[in-house]
Amino acid sequence: MGTLRLQPARLAGLSPRAVSRAWTVFDIQLAVYATALVVIGLLMAFTNSGDDPLEAGSLFTRGLMWLAIAIMVFTVAAAFDYRWARTFVWLVYLIDIGFLVMTLAIGTGVGGTSRWVTLGPLQFQFSEMAKVLTALTIAAWLAHRQTRIDGFGTILGAAVIVAPPLGLVLIQPDLGTSLVLGAILFGALFMSGASLRWLAAGIVMVLAAFPVVWTSVLKDYQKERLISFLDPAADAQGAGYQLIQSQAAVSSGGLFGRGLTNGQQGAAYLPVQSTDFVFSRVGEELGFLGGALVLVLFALLLWRVLTIGWRCRDPFGLAFAGGVAGMLLFQLLVNVGMVLGVMPITGIPLPFITHGGASLISTALALGLLESIAMRQGKPSG
Repeated sequence: MGTLRLQPARLAGLSPRAVSRAWTVFDIQLAVYATALVVIGLLMAFTNSGDDPLEAGSLFTRGLMWLAIAIMVFTVAAAFDYRWARTFVWLVYLIDIGFLVMTLAIGTGVGGTSRWVTLGPLQFQFSEMAKVLTALTIAAWLAHRQTRIDGFGTILGAAVIVAPPLGLVLIQPDLGTSLVLGAILFGALFMSGASLRWLAAGIVMVLAAFPVVWTSVLKDYQKERLISFLDPAADAQGAGYQLIQSQAAVSSGGLFGRGLTNGQQGAAYLPVQSTDFVFSRVGEELGFLGGALVLVLFALLLWRVLTIGWRCRDPFGLAFAGGVAGMLLFQLLVNVGMVLGVMPITGIPLPFITHGGASLISTALALGLLESIAMRQGKPSG
């Protein structure tokens, strides 16, 4: 699939003078839109922190800690020449697979799942990092096959790359993240100009395989969550409970919302208001306008991600931007959709808004690498 060759032309971009020039085309808009979403996420952490948000260990103070780490990750990734990542991408891919195997071997989770690896006081959710590392590997493969991008072999090879991390995540089990990996694959292929005919054929094959996944892979509770959105009232105290409470919280917010820390429905009755169903708290406390603002900021962020890809002269950058756009768009649509009751409940986080360090840091890494691409291959922001 590729070789680990050091190419002098790539490494030349690491000189101090080149790095200094690169910062002049830093995409400010990308950073601004992401920062605005992070601020809203911190507001939700604040309102979900109870009577003393500033207490050590509260959601808000932990959110500030994760934000500080995410800023460092973003800055380092932006300063880092992304061409190094492309050079060593297959080694990175093997490390990614190794972390996911380790998660299955020694990981812990709720209800018998294996999603987090605990090392001392820290917990790592490597499936979140797998999103970015898999996107990098797909981008390297598509760049390598650029002259044959329309061929079936190119699409099949990309699918083969995604299959191991997707399968390892699916058996944790983590259906939501495995679906995100599929969205990353589709976004990278679509942006790279892969044949729409073969992409359509691939989607049909995935749909045809779904009955096998349903009967052989998914747990009973996952099946219940997936179908509960069709008629949540049928099991109002069970699988449909969260969705009913979520819809009640959103509808109670009205146009302007109840105001920060004044949420009643979500605070009292919604179990996962800071994670999977955080958007319901946004709707209740910030109202329709607050929810609309979140959607507009995501639309602007996606526009900047795609703009970086379109301006990039390197097919690797275009494919990676497509993968990141697929990742963000899919998570946005599914998370907001499940809160509103129009999408199945899959446990997919809302980037920047959902409380959790792994999601924020992996997103910061992805955006930092995009900045690195923009700074070395793009044009001035505008």
